[in-house]
Amino acid sequence: MKIPDRRIELFTGTGSEHRFAGPATGDERSMLVAVLDAQRATLELKCSGLGPQEMALRSVSPSSLSLLGLVRHLADVERRWFRAVLAGYDAELRFSSPEVPEGDFDGAGPEAVAASWAAWHAEVAFAKAFVADAPHLGIEGHDPWRGTVCLRWVLIHMIEEYARHNGHADLIRERIDGAVGV
Repeated sequence: MKIPDRRIELFTGTGSEHRFAGPATGDERSMLVAVLDAQRATLELKCSGLGPQEMALRSVSPSSLSLLGLVRHLADVERRWFRAVLAGYDAELRFSSPEVPEGDFDGAGPEAVAASWAAWHAEVAFAKAFVADAPHLGIEGHDPWRGTVCLRWVLIHMIEEYARHNGHADLIRERIDGAVGV
């Protein structure tokens, strides 16, 4: 019996083979960090090789989703949970605010690509350093929405946040150039 051909070829991109190479056994922190790193790498993969116009392309009306908007949104999410909630810094979000709650998506024009990636990379670097330096996964911070949260919960929430938005990124990327994949 012949297996049917796929409608499309899977998009892999540079570094794709290393995304899910983290441990499948071992301590909890190592596994959570590896899965979150794989999700972060997936976002970068989904955006790879695209120019500013493509990054800013909206998904489907009336949605304001774009790959650039996702990068900006996830930079703010990283900033909120790691820098503001867990580290306790007075760190305003970079792209959205109470006055402009959709600023991460509404302000995502082609001219903002480099600055948005720089912000995302800075927040990911801060988060990685924070997690590496944390004495244990039970350290806590206070969030006005959730109340008291621990690092373990934030890591799990971040994995969920990236996984959901990487699903959006899959569909947006396919709309841009037909590229799909894991």
